[in-house]
Amino acid sequence: MENDKIKKVIEAAKLYYQLDYSQNQIADALGVSRPTVSRLLQQAKAEGIVTIEIKDPTEDVEVLRNLLKERFELKQAVVAFTPTYEDSIVKKYIGQAAASYLTEIVKDGDTIGASWGSTMYQVALQLKSKSLINSYVVQLNGGVSDADVHISPSEIVHLFGKAFNIMPYFMYLPAIVDHILVKQSMMTDRHIRRVMDMGKSANIAVFTAGSLTPDSVLINSNYFREDELEIVKKKAVGDICSRYYDSNGEMCLPSLDERTVGIELADLKNKEHSILVAGGPSKINAIYGALKGRYGNTLVTDQITAKALLKKLEQQEK
Repeated sequence: MENDKIKKVIEAAKLYYQLDYSQNQIADALGVSRPTVSRLLQQAKAEGIVTIEIKDPTEDVEVLRNLLKERFELKQAVVAFTPTYEDSIVKKYIGQAAASYLTEIVKDGDTIGASWGSTMYQVALQLKSKSLINSYVVQLNGGVSDADVHISPSEIVHLFGKAFNIMPYFMYLPAIVDHILVKQSMMTDRHIRRVMDMGKSANIAVFTAGSLTPDSVLINSNYFREDELEIVKKKAVGDICSRYYDSNGEMCLPSLDERTVGIELADLKNKEHSILVAGGPSKINAIYGALKGRYGNTLVTDQITAKALLKKLEQQEK
């Protein structure tokens, strides 16, 4: 190709691909016809001066989904593509993915157990309407009285009930009580016992994993004694349904666990669908510990967290 023509091809390519000129604008700038501009651009691709690479995020997501299933021995994995790794954005995208997945799998006769938290609120907000027969939704664990309204357990369970046109069952109890005798006393109430039993026998559980960040609702709830808080901060990587576990998924403080109100983590292992919905940089260790403990047989997360989890597993296996 002659030097003058090469220069014209390169100039046309730069104007079109780097400066977003239209072909008509390029024609005016170079003093040529529009069909000539089209030929110059085609020549740029044919000669390798311009190469076009299309990055399809869905391909990456599919690979990650299969790797998560295989490496963590999951029943199912859902990986949502998030454009940024900002916490609120991640929660929105994985919430939408979890809502779509749940709408797809629920059927008549199901009992759905739901935990609470800002991630679960996003799931509840984005559920699509699907009327179920002989089905229920039940709150899996007690709440925090001074929590923000957006993470109110009753609001989340209400939204689940509204989406599926089913009866919601609430647990108007604290997440953690001061003494085991208080919990034992509450369990003698037949109404409370019924809700607890419904959560235990629910065939679907949807929950998130909390992390020990400074803004943690549970950490700031004044439920902990000073010595307990010190142990939790030292040993725990996260909590599910207000029950704290370490990096291997083991309970890190049995005395605290005994005072916790709600489903026991061991019961999550027996669900037909035990769906862990979590993502973001602060949740990686919490998710990893939960998967090591096998508390979820399904994971809904984002592509960046998925890569971090697989990398962490690889490092641990070395």
